[in-house]
Amino acid sequence: MRSPWIKRGVFAASLLPLLWLAGRFAMDDLGVNPVETINRFTGDWALRFLLLSLAITPLRRFGQSWAAPLRRMLGLYAFFYLSCHLLAYLGVDLQGDWQALWRDIQKRTYITLGMAAFVLMLPLAVTSTNRMIRRLGGKNWQRLHRLTYPIASLAVAHYWMMVKADIRQPVLYAMILSILLAVRLIPKPRRDGA
Repeated sequence: MRSPWIKRGVFAASLLPLLWLAGRFAMDDLGVNPVETINRFTGDWALRFLLLSLAITPLRRFGQSWAAPLRRMLGLYAFFYLSCHLLAYLGVDLQGDWQALWRDIQKRTYITLGMAAFVLMLPLAVTSTNRMIRRLGGKNWQRLHRLTYPIASLAVAHYWMMVKADIRQPVLYAMILSILLAVRLIPKPRRDGA
């Protein structure tokens, strides 16, 4: 990366949504249903960071290699906001009732999809250290982290099924995800002499 300040800046900027939410909470300004506001907000940001992490490969293909070192950090922020989303749902909405969570997973398809995305993201978060990359080997690590594609698809489906009326935002996320995945199908340009 050209400058360590870029990575530090992105790291700090990635905390801004959480700080904004904490500020709104402190001012008692989360609307008529604060629990739903927290759930939606953290879920939205988890999906946004997941899509941002997937955007790094297309950026690299178009010559923006400076962004490559940001991918892991953006993916970990996706997991962080997803964990906040799950904790808000389980801890606040369900008041820590694991049996209620299990019933929701069984009865509500969008909860099932969301939990599947979380479970699939766990090994990615655990293996996102340099030590784990060395231990798994680069190729195996890359294969494992291709789980990001189905995870993102599950996350978009979870959001789409959860929305009751206005589907414009989930449609937008689905279109962005489709473009990010389609770019990966384009063959890499061959270098002269390769």
